[in-house]
Amino acid sequence: MGATGEGQARDTSSSREFYEYYARQSESPLALDRSRRIYEVVVATYGQDALARPLNVLDVGSNAGTQSMVWAEQGHHVFGIDINAPLVDLAKERAGARDLPVHFQVGTAEALPFADASMDVCLAPELLEHVPDWERCIREFDRVLRPGGVLFLTTTNWLCPKQSEYELPLYSWYPTPLKRHYERLAVTTRPELVNHATYPAVHWFSYFQLRRHLGRLGFSCRDRFDAMILDGAGFPKRVAVRSVRALPPLRWLAHTLTPYTYVVATKHP
Repeated sequence: MGATGEGQARDTSSSREFYEYYARQSESPLALDRSRRIYEVVVATYGQDALARPLNVLDVGSNAGTQSMVWAEQGHHVFGIDINAPLVDLAKERAGARDLPVHFQVGTAEALPFADASMDVCLAPELLEHVPDWERCIREFDRVLRPGGVLFLTTTNWLCPKQSEYELPLYSWYPTPLKRHYERLAVTTRPELVNHATYPAVHWFSYFQLRRHLGRLGFSCRDRFDAMILDGAGFPKRVAVRSVRALPPLRWLAHTLTPYTYVVATKHP
């Protein structure tokens, strides 16, 4: 998604390097496995009703459509939206080749073209860091979600020095003025710093920050450790995750070792 000023027309184009990278990456086994795991977590959070009827699913920042198509394969009604027109076209092409009725369109997360309380699930992976007004995006997610709906999002994590947004060491911990300097370089003379993204990351979050913000809007939140499905997990993993769940200091430490923020939020009825 974009990082342009309010009221300005958004650039919906894509650099060749950015498009080619995500065209390849979106078809990788890793991307498909990640999308399926997100599906499992969200369905488990939503409950048995997710398996009993088709859900209306909104994929914000749908990219080349991998996540959307995982949901469509299970019979859900899926709507994908992204600012990157070439990737939207690629998503349409791929869904069409597989005869999956996903509705992809170009648009922005700050002004979703959907009715109030029209969606059961809203997915926003790796999005909030790239938009001009992240709070407005969350208000839009809240608006389109029905009571009892599930919001899934991943984004940056300033607690962890490891990150993948900028080709710079320890960038999450850079002071804000230095971050602003590199943001300017990324969209002018040094696009390789951000893999030629039109809209590089400009916001840095933590799970605890987003939990507070979403809580004020009436969402209950879980982090990656609470949401993790442990069926079939080995004994060491089960012990580690249960320890993190039980001990707040250990949970905070675990977040400092995780290079992204992961939130599964349920909208209160």
